[in-house]
Amino acid sequence: MMLYFLFVLPPFLLGLYAQWKVKSAFTQMSKISTRMSGAEAARRMLDSAGLHSVGIEQVGGMLSDHYDPRAKVLRLSSDVYNGHSMSAVGVACHEAGHAFQDAHNYAPLMIRNAAVPAANFGSGAGIWMLLGGCGSASPPWLGLA
Repeated sequence: MMLYFLFVLPPFLLGLYAQWKVKSAFTQMSKISTRMSGAEAARRMLDSAGLHSVGIEQVGGMLSDHYDPRAKVLRLSSDVYNGHSMSAVGVACHEAGHAFQDAHNYAPLMIRNAAVPAANFGSGAGIWMLLGGCGSASPPWLGLA
């Protein structure tokens, strides 16, 4: 049981820490206002690179922003799409950067895109595997180990 926690707990805690850092940085930078929205900034970046056909859509959720290389569209959360803050502009421009990478067949992006289905599965299954692993081991006080 201890060996299980030795291998499972550190990556789990690291993931929580990374998520907390992203959200806290977004919150801090959302206090600094900008003249343009995230959607406007992304459109300017895309147009300046000649990527006029890449669309920009508003989606639900918080920090659910992503570039979809199959549909050639940036999907920006409401806070980013409509937001007039450094956070909104930064996230939107980051996602526009993925469209640039896609247009130039940037190898690390191709590898990342190939890994996305496995990462999505792992993200959803990870918590169930964590809980299942904890529940499958016999507690030492039962004397079954």
